[in-house]
Amino acid sequence: MKLYEELGVTPVLNAAGPVTRYGGSVLSERVLAAMAEATRSFVRLDELQLAAGRKLAEWTGAEAGYVTTGAAAGLTLGAAAILAGSDVVRMEKLPDTSGMPNRFILQRVHLSDYDCAIRASGARLLPIDCEEDWPPERVAEEVGKAAREGACGAVYVFRTGDRGMPLEVWVQACHRFGLPVLVDASVRLPPVENLRRIPGSGADLVAFSGGKAIQGPQNTGFLVGRRDLIESVLLQNQDMDVNAETWFLRKWIEEGRISRPPRNGIGRGFKVSKEGVIGLLVALEEYLARDHKADLMAWRRRVDEVCLGLRDLQACRVERAMQPGGSYPVPAAVLRLTEKSRLTLSEFVYACARLPRPVVFEEGTLRNRFLVIHPMCLSDEDARALVKSVREVLKGSE
Repeated sequence: MKLYEELGVTPVLNAAGPVTRYGGSVLSERVLAAMAEATRSFVRLDELQLAAGRKLAEWTGAEAGYVTTGAAAGLTLGAAAILAGSDVVRMEKLPDTSGMPNRFILQRVHLSDYDCAIRASGARLLPIDCEEDWPPERVAEEVGKAAREGACGAVYVFRTGDRGMPLEVWVQACHRFGLPVLVDASVRLPPVENLRRIPGSGADLVAFSGGKAIQGPQNTGFLVGRRDLIESVLLQNQDMDVNAETWFLRKWIEEGRISRPPRNGIGRGFKVSKEGVIGLLVALEEYLARDHKADLMAWRRRVDEVCLGLRDLQACRVERAMQPGGSYPVPAAVLRLTEKSRLTLSEFVYACARLPRPVVFEEGTLRNRFLVIHPMCLSDEDARALVKSVREVLKGSE
């Protein structure tokens, strides 16, 4: 903690879960050691990414993979790959998509504030209406209309829980009209089975976060899917100081897969360090080997600690539940204030954040007048400390 104290920064007690604004997750000693070892040598980053991609493909069942600077970068790069393919001129032009097909369809219920990651590639989103009880043929009709309007790709978003048409139905309809599907699966781990299930749906590209449940470096993620699209992603991250005659990937020119190295690409701002690539791979390897049942038991224990510790307070009501909204299918404690509290829910959150050891929550449910206390980033000791802090704030408000 000394480093933070020297900067005047106060570490928080994280009841929000592995979210970006509080630093994702905590790295294991093995991940830290691997990153320290990685920093002592120089490597060709494109060679490292190709090797990492082979491991990602092995672990997910996809054709290829690429380590990204988070899932949002994966969405931008994935959309750019669909827009440009192996066309070097298009790569160098992005995010300017004038004069080329640039529309991506998605279900209207999947629109969100995170769409900016896709639009950053130059893509334009074309939302279409699909009812959940529609038969596949009706879905295909709507997708076909959009395809005839000039769509070149499609998006599927898991962030909205299970709303909308199932992924497999959406993929089938889009492929019928030659539209590749980019999936935002950034918050779809756990369960670990999704690492294979979602790429196995037939989706062309799937973006995962590396800094949440996987507990890799917070600014990492990965993209898996079709080999040709992953190769386009790699090329759009290519260093601009490349000579075609000495290029590490010169064989791609010789094989006719690309005309020349691109001079620049939209991925320049998304470059991943060698330490980040290695850290993500080691963290993902650890995640695959984890005792996920033991994790579930630990999360339940911490939720029970919170619920039991607050049950006698008159100012709030706390109950066990799976996390509302479907972002992470893990146990959680749901807190609601009662009429006995003199604080509003926002005032309560603000007061907790001003404690000597601040307590922070996921605030996305404030509009629905409840808070989710997420156990993934709490230790047993943290759960007890959280109970003490919440009691301190609410006792004074009754």
